[in-house]
Amino acid sequence: MADDKDVLRDVWFGRIPACFTLNQDEVTEREAEPYYLLLPRVSYLTLVTDKVKKHFHKAMRAEDAEEMWFEYEGTPLKWHNPIGVLFDLHASNTVLPWSITVHFKNFPERELLHCPSNSVIEAHFMSGIKEADALKHKSQVVNDMQKKDHKQLWMGLQNDKFDQFWAINRKLMEYPTDEGGFRYIPFRIYQTTSDRPFIQKLFRPTSPEGTAHTLGDLLREMYPVALPTDGEPKRYQVVIQGIEPLPETPLQWLSEHLSHPDNFLHICVTPVPSD
Repeated sequence: MADDKDVLRDVWFGRIPACFTLNQDEVTEREAEPYYLLLPRVSYLTLVTDKVKKHFHKAMRAEDAEEMWFEYEGTPLKWHNPIGVLFDLHASNTVLPWSITVHFKNFPERELLHCPSNSVIEAHFMSGIKEADALKHKSQVVNDMQKKDHKQLWMGLQNDKFDQFWAINRKLMEYPTDEGGFRYIPFRIYQTTSDRPFIQKLFRPTSPEGTAHTLGDLLREMYPVALPTDGEPKRYQVVIQGIEPLPETPLQWLSEHLSHPDNFLHICVTPVPSD
């Protein structure tokens, strides 16, 4: 892969300041102060919020605290999506810190997956990596890895260790130079205006003639309304890792540098806020 290590590092160490507030309907024995935390964009809410849970548990009786879940402005936050995706999809135009409400009861069974332990997050994360590698290399890279390599990917994410993670992940980002890219680009397009969780289809990084496909090419095929038409004001923001890449950015480069640790390019399409 092209060695833009500074980009990889900037993506990894991206942080979102957040303020966690206990829902006012929760039963507490004393007032629960808000809790402030810098959230890693590339991690998962349930993986980095043990301190939040301990903080609010101190103000509650044990029998009143069921499984913790989070909500932003009435929308339950799906922990199985990376934190950066949740923010870009639901709160990219909010004033920071991101204000997240914490719940310990009335778990929204229809909208959220349960997350009883970190092993559930690990299984979800590894299944994403395996799915991405099936698209990129017909699963050859991930199948050639040893169990300890899989563990090193997970431990790198869990412990926020950039070098530990990328020592293994770089293998997942390689491809034969004569092929010009991966077999298919692992991507998901999210939008708040749809009941579908995301759009995901097969899309190659190059055309049959060998021309590099761009972000604009992908959107034209998968979600054309996201692109502005000539002479009309922009209606949608297309955000990846907190930034709006130019439509002419090569898709292969984006996949190598702006993918989340699960090796997917998570693309959030949201309406431009009205003034």
